[in-house]
Amino acid sequence: MLPEVRKILYSTDLSKSSTAVFEHACYLAKKTGAEIHILHIVEKLSNDAKITLQTYVMDSKSRRDLLQERVHNAEDKLNQRQDNFWENLHPDDAEVRKQIKSINVVEAYPAETIIKHSKDLDVDLIIMGTHEKGIMHNFLGSVAKNVLNRSHIPMLIVPIAQKEG
Repeated sequence: MLPEVRKILYSTDLSKSSTAVFEHACYLAKKTGAEIHILHIVEKLSNDAKITLQTYVMDSKSRRDLLQERVHNAEDKLNQRQDNFWENLHPDDAEVRKQIKSINVVEAYPAETIIKHSKDLDVDLIIMGTHEKGIMHNFLGSVAKNVLNRSHIPMLIVPIAQKEG
């Protein structure tokens, strides 16, 4: 029996190339009738960054507010990208928007969180993009590479579009 795609986890880094990745997720959802779950992860601050923040922002409430603002900014950007994406689609294609079942923005470690969400949601496919960096290690991107190495759920990795010329 062929595998069925009922649930898709689309993990976005909100880069410029992420729209092309989302197009693939929507296309597959439209063809299969699958639910789409959108996930963006605001990477946790390193210990050095936390120490710097504590050094220059003495008030703990202000530090908390700054950290929460990172998540709110990501939520706003994701919502704006979603609105722009759906406004530019033909109404027949825009029907797939109804298949989006969740949109989550969390502060966490990316690879671990993608794997955890994919298991918790019982998804059949993880869709991610690559990064705009150098050769092989960066071709996949460290997050995509870590998820690919540790997940037992099939993945679709969409490379960034290369400009000709």
